[in-house]
Amino acid sequence: MLTEKESACKNTTTAKMKNVAEKEEISPEYIRKQIEVGKVVIVCGAGRKESVAIGKGLRTKVNASIGTSSDIVDKDMEVEKAKIAEKYGADTLMELSISGDFDEIRREVLKAVKIPVGSVPLYQAAIESISKFGAIVKMDDDFLFETIEKQCDDGIGFMAIHCGVNRLTLDRLRNQGYRYGGLVSRGGAFMTAWMVQNKRENPLYERFDDLLKILKKYDTVLSLGNGMRAGAISDSTDRAQIQELIINAELAQKAKSEGVQVMVEGPGHIPIDEIEANVILQKRMTDEAPFYMLGPIVTDVSAGYDHIAATVGASLSSAYGADFICYVTPAEHLSLPFPEDVKEGVIAAKIAAHIGDMVKLKKRDMDLNVATARRDLNWEKQFKFFIEPEKGRKIRKKHFPKDKDTCTMCGKYCALKIANAFFTECKPGK
Repeated sequence: MLTEKESACKNTTTAKMKNVAEKEEISPEYIRKQIEVGKVVIVCGAGRKESVAIGKGLRTKVNASIGTSSDIVDKDMEVEKAKIAEKYGADTLMELSISGDFDEIRREVLKAVKIPVGSVPLYQAAIESISKFGAIVKMDDDFLFETIEKQCDDGIGFMAIHCGVNRLTLDRLRNQGYRYGGLVSRGGAFMTAWMVQNKRENPLYERFDDLLKILKKYDTVLSLGNGMRAGAISDSTDRAQIQELIINAELAQKAKSEGVQVMVEGPGHIPIDEIEANVILQKRMTDEAPFYMLGPIVTDVSAGYDHIAATVGASLSSAYGADFICYVTPAEHLSLPFPEDVKEGVIAAKIAAHIGDMVKLKKRDMDLNVATARRDLNWEKQFKFFIEPEKGRKIRKKHFPKDKDTCTMCGKYCALKIANAFFTECKPGK
């Protein structure tokens, strides 16, 4: 069976292309052409129905990440978090468990939601290697590739795979004197430890052709991982990060030529004056492959409110051309996120994506609808167009005004109600 990329190259418009085009309110031919040249991918998963398109000219998509930790293993809570992420508008989910029964948790999450689900298969392969081989650094190459195929077969729609952490990348990291904030990518750290201990090249880089064969078989989207992403503002856009991006750009080119859909991941902590440069670099070097931005968090001092710092970074990233953003929760840097953290993270990221699309795609209809409804003191219409109406209704109900048309901020001295009386005949939008 042909992949979406291969079908597009044969001038065939598939059912999935038509489906995502309808959701994006764009022509199926536009989707087909952009997939053909590698500027759009369709994420779905083997045996699954819900498809999401990510890339040039499309609405910025939001990913929510869940998963167990070595301290907290609660399968039911992860399923609950998955459902919450879907309820509040996440376009995709990443199941990133690092403890418990990996296969059971992943499969239960896949059953619980309709949206596409991604993973980092290196996590399972590395951690299961402790019981299978005695240590993470004893992970067997073939076991890693078997894990990748098993997850594809389960229905994983996209995979973050750390192919660009190779010997040259590690040399750059050493030569620059390591980092102020250390190496914060778990997958990057696992692979670095494996390579250094075994004095070998990264098998995901060395056997890239084998990887592509598996992904092509299931039409699983390759998300080239950012193992050298900065975990501190002082490390942003350094030589190690850019070296990995160069490698990933070359690998993305090869993946496209083999009919595999591919996107490239971006860095995590970036000051706002470097965001545009990072987007330009990624887009230029990968011939506009979809850009999956991790955050970015724009300051190191916002713990507890990192979802707000990430909203600033993600909105700018989207405006400059990033296609896909990963949410950040209030628990970032502090603990495993719980259900309420997931809700807050998704809503914040949805706001960021919308702000970016207001610039990138000039999508401002929702804002205009809210503006006219607010002017006309039409509360129900306002709620209809809020990204998350639930909280707005709750706050208004808790502090309900004496005059039902107004709110308790101004009460009977509501500026809108006063001015509207004098402009009854000349309101735009009427």
